[in-house]
Amino acid sequence: MPDFKPSLILYTADSLNERGESVLASYPDAETLEVTQHNRLPELGMNHYKVKSDVLVLGKLKTKEIKWSGRSSDYIAPSLANGCFGGCAYCYVDRHKKVNPITLFTNVEDIMNTVDKHVLALPWPKPANQTDASYWTYDIGCNSDISVDYGLSDGVRQVFEFYRDHPRAKATFATKFVNRAMLDFDPQRKVRIRFSLMPAHVSKLVDVRTDSIETRIAAINDFYEAGYDVHVNFSPVIVYSGPDGDPKAWRDDYRALFRQLDTALRPEVKAQLQCEVIFLTHNQVQHQANLAINPKAEELLWVPSLQESKVSQFGGWNIRYDHQLKGKMIDVFSRMVSEEIPWCGIRYIF
Repeated sequence: MPDFKPSLILYTADSLNERGESVLASYPDAETLEVTQHNRLPELGMNHYKVKSDVLVLGKLKTKEIKWSGRSSDYIAPSLANGCFGGCAYCYVDRHKKVNPITLFTNVEDIMNTVDKHVLALPWPKPANQTDASYWTYDIGCNSDISVDYGLSDGVRQVFEFYRDHPRAKATFATKFVNRAMLDFDPQRKVRIRFSLMPAHVSKLVDVRTDSIETRIAAINDFYEAGYDVHVNFSPVIVYSGPDGDPKAWRDDYRALFRQLDTALRPEVKAQLQCEVIFLTHNQVQHQANLAINPKAEELLWVPSLQESKVSQFGGWNIRYDHQLKGKMIDVFSRMVSEEIPWCGIRYIF
């Protein structure tokens, strides 16, 4: 885990409830500055990575919208935070914010009350589906990494307790970090952690400032033993050739990753583990930014010969793998999973 010690904390007046005051008190050496809006920050005069290392923002989440997902979860819960310590080259959150430090929302009780009202209005018993057989699932970390946020205030632990004790709801989130402080909490299988995995040498290039793939895999058994529901997230799947031009290099690397998983996991962990698979989507604005801060990553992410353009629902120009080629990639990936780790079911792949 990163040793996150912000030197500057920006806050809105309405974020300084008891939790917000507690966060401020935990960083007594940090400079503090009140801002009008948590999502419209002043120019900080710092580079991309220093903003993520040195700045923390406290805000109050006003729009507590719950969105249908149907993939990683049934629904996407209102965000507990926005932004991340990591600087992944493909992060969709960074695409939409010029200045993107970690922003913690301090009105956690409002967020939990919103989820509680929402889930109690849904049919019960819940119809079983690929997200979960028994509970309505809510993704609590779409715009941040919950493993990092867990160490910044008591809010995430309270949210874990809410889902653990709720008779109808279950939490889920993907992560690229291993926060061993979370092992002291017993979620009773009501919190699903999804460790994001890709070939290690690719992760070192594009998963900037996150925990290594080896560290993530080594933690899976421990989190299951602590009471978490544990899945893996092969995302994003990046297609690439080897240094010698071998077009099958990405396949060979994923087979090696699957074998690493097969060796590392205990039988009882394999019995419950499933995966989700998401092939890369990239973005023109992010591509231009990466050319200045991480150009080597773009050699893997921006490959027009394999990709086609698509305007996103937010109006951005994205690129993704050509749809005919992608169909073949999906077949190849699914076959490799069935051959190398047949105990791992694919919940969805696209």
